[in-house]
Amino acid sequence: MSFKYPKARRDESVSENYFGVQITDPYRWLEDPDSKETGEYVQAQNGITRPYLEECAYRNKIKDKITELWNYPKVSIPFRHGDKYYQYRNTGLQNQSVIFVQNTLSDEQRPFLDPNTFSEDGTVALSGTAFSEDGKTFAYGLSSSGSDWIEIKFRNVENGEDYDEVLKKVKYSPMTWMHDNRGFFYGAYLEQMGKADGSETKSSENQKLYYHLLGTNQSSDIMVVEFADPQLRMGAHISHCGNYLIVTPIKGCKNNQLYFTKLQADKRVDQKLVLTPVITEFDADYEYVTNYDTNFIFRTNKDAPNYRLIVIDVNDFDNSGWIDLIHEHPNDVLDWAHVINTNMIVVCYLKDVKNTMAVHDLKSGEKIYDFKLNMGTVSAISGKYFHTEMFFSFCSFLTPNIIHKVEFDGRRISESVIHETKVGDFDPSLYQTEQVFFKSIDGTDIPMFIVSKKGLVRNGSKCCLLYGYGGFNVNLTPSFGISRIIFINNFDGIFALANIRGGGEYGDKWHNGGRFDKKQNCFDDFQCAAKYLVDESYTCTDKLTIQGGSNGGLLVAACINQAPHLFGAAICQVGVLDMLRYHKFTIGYAWMSDYGCAEKEEQFKYLIKYSPLHNIQTPKEGCQYPATLLLTADHDDRVVPLHSLKFIAELQYKIGKLPWQKHPLLIRIETRAGHGAGKPTSKIIDEITDYFCFISRALQVHFQD
Repeated sequence: MSFKYPKARRDESVSENYFGVQITDPYRWLEDPDSKETGEYVQAQNGITRPYLEECAYRNKIKDKITELWNYPKVSIPFRHGDKYYQYRNTGLQNQSVIFVQNTLSDEQRPFLDPNTFSEDGTVALSGTAFSEDGKTFAYGLSSSGSDWIEIKFRNVENGEDYDEVLKKVKYSPMTWMHDNRGFFYGAYLEQMGKADGSETKSSENQKLYYHLLGTNQSSDIMVVEFADPQLRMGAHISHCGNYLIVTPIKGCKNNQLYFTKLQADKRVDQKLVLTPVITEFDADYEYVTNYDTNFIFRTNKDAPNYRLIVIDVNDFDNSGWIDLIHEHPNDVLDWAHVINTNMIVVCYLKDVKNTMAVHDLKSGEKIYDFKLNMGTVSAISGKYFHTEMFFSFCSFLTPNIIHKVEFDGRRISESVIHETKVGDFDPSLYQTEQVFFKSIDGTDIPMFIVSKKGLVRNGSKCCLLYGYGGFNVNLTPSFGISRIIFINNFDGIFALANIRGGGEYGDKWHNGGRFDKKQNCFDDFQCAAKYLVDESYTCTDKLTIQGGSNGGLLVAACINQAPHLFGAAICQVGVLDMLRYHKFTIGYAWMSDYGCAEKEEQFKYLIKYSPLHNIQTPKEGCQYPATLLLTADHDDRVVPLHSLKFIAELQYKIGKLPWQKHPLLIRIETRAGHGAGKPTSKIIDEITDYFCFISRALQVHFQD
C-alpha cells in the first residue's frame, strides 16, 4: 500500500555548529505551535491518519470490546483524614473518578468531589491533593487538557463549599500543610510570562516556594524559599511532628539537596525562611520518611545503590554521625518506606521486579512482620503516621486490584482483604505469566515478563506486543491492563514487558547502566528482547509490535532506526526524539540528569549517535521500516509535540518516498490532551482503539470475537 504523505517545507538554511559538526534542522519551523503553517501541517497529517485508522474492518468490534471490558467498577484504597474515610470510585466509564466520603467503613458513601462536573468532556482532572492535618480542609489541584499547569483550590470538608481563593501558575508543586491547619506551602512560577496553558514550549524556570494563609488572596502569599539556580524545583514537607519544614530541591530527575528550618512555636510565617543546609550537593537521593524528636529518617542511596534508611539528628547532622536504621540489602532494592502506628515503618522492596513488604520497628530497625505477597506490585498504601490501621492495594498482570486492611494492636498485626475487583467475565485462570531472563549484547541478564493464554504453544505464529521504558530510575512492575487482556484474548497475542537498563529495577547500577553515554545499553537490551521472543518462537518479526511512551517513545524510535528489520510495527507515544534540542523546551532541562546535553562536547558525541531525529537512515533495498504510528497531543507540555512533528516529517521525507516502503508511517495528533496524566476515559478508549486498529491493518492481524 502506498501513501501520499503531506509535504513539509524543508529549510536547509537552518543549521547549528556543534563543536565543528554542522547539523541542519530543516523543520525548525515546526517548533512554533501557534503558527498557521504548523496548524495546517497538523491537519494534513491527521487527514491521512484518521481515514487509515477508521477504515479498519474491525474498528467497531475493537472499540466495543474495549468499552465493554473497561466498564467495571473501580475503587481505590480508603484513606482517612480527620474523622472521615475517603475513596476514589468510578462506576466504569466515567471520564474521571469521583471522591466519596463516609464516617466509618461500614457507612453509606456519599460524593465529596466529582471532577466530571468541571468539564463536559472530562478534560479537567484532579492533579495533586492534600488534606489539612485536622482533615477539615481539602486542597486540590485541577489540570486542564492534560497540562502540567494546575490551579489549586480549597474545600471546606464539613459543608462541601470551596473557599474563594485560587492559586494559579502552579506546576511541579509540593502541597503541604502547617499543623495549625491554616498555613499551606506550594511551589509556583508566578513570574512566568506569556502562555501558561500547556500549549507553550517556553521553559518554566525560577520556581519558588510560597506560603498561603487559608482564606486570603494569592496576591498576599509570601515567597519563603528561593534559590539562585533557575532550574531547581521545590520539594517541601512539614515534618510529622509539625515543627519543621524540610526542603528538598531537585535540579534534574535524580538526586536532591536537603535543607530544614524550625518553625515558630505559633506557626506564624510572615517573611522569607532561613534554611539550615544539610546536603548542598546533588550526589544522592534523600526522601523524608518521618521523625521522632530531632531524629529524622530518610530513604537514601548515598553509599547504597540499593537504598537504605538512615537517621540524621538535625542537631548533629554531620555525615559521620548518620546511623543506619535499615541497612542496604545486597540484592533487593528498597523501593519506599511508610511510617505507621507511631513506632513502625512499612518497607517495600523490589526483588527481581516483584514487590515484597515488611514492617520494622521505627527505632531499632528490627523486622516485626512479613507480608505474604504473590508475584506482583503493591500499587498504593494509605495510613497516617499515628494511625493504628492502614490499607494497601495489590495488583499483577492478571489481578486487577485487591485491597487489604492492616490493623495494629501494639506489635500485634492482623490483615484482611476488604475488596477484590472483578472485571466482567475475565477469568485469570485462563492466562499465565512467566518471567524469563535473556542475555543482552554485553552478556547482562535482562528480565522480561511474558503474559499469554495458558498452555501457550510456541510456534512463532502469535502476534506479540513488546513494551519498554528504560529510564529515569522508573520501575516497570506487574500491573493489570484491559488493553493487554484484549490483545492476548482477541488478537490471540502475547504481551511482553522488558525490564531494560535505565530503569531502577536493580537500583542505581541498573539506572546508571542506561544513563548518559550508556544509553545505548537500553536500545541493545530492547532489541535483544525482540530477538529472544523470535528465537524462542513466541512470535515472528512480522507480527512483533514494540510500544513505549515518553522516554519509552525515544526507545522505540531509536530501535526502529537501528534495527528496522526486527519489528513489524512500532507505536511511539509522546516520544523524546530531538536529543540535541530537547532541553530547550518546558521541563526538558530536567532530563539532562539522564541524557546529558548537546551543549557539552563529550555529551554531544554520544547524543548525536542515537538521537532519533538525526539517525533516520535509508535501509538497504527491500528492507522496510516497520509500520510506525506516532502519538502526541497539543497540550503536552512535558514532551512538547514538536518532537513528534519533526520526526514524522523527516521519517516520511527519507523513508516514506522509498519505492519498497509499503508499511505506513503515520502520526496521530490529539487535541485537548497532554502527556497522559488525567486523560479522560473516553480519550483513553479512543487512543487504544486507534493503535489496535493500526496494528490490525498494518500487520493484517484479525480481531477474534
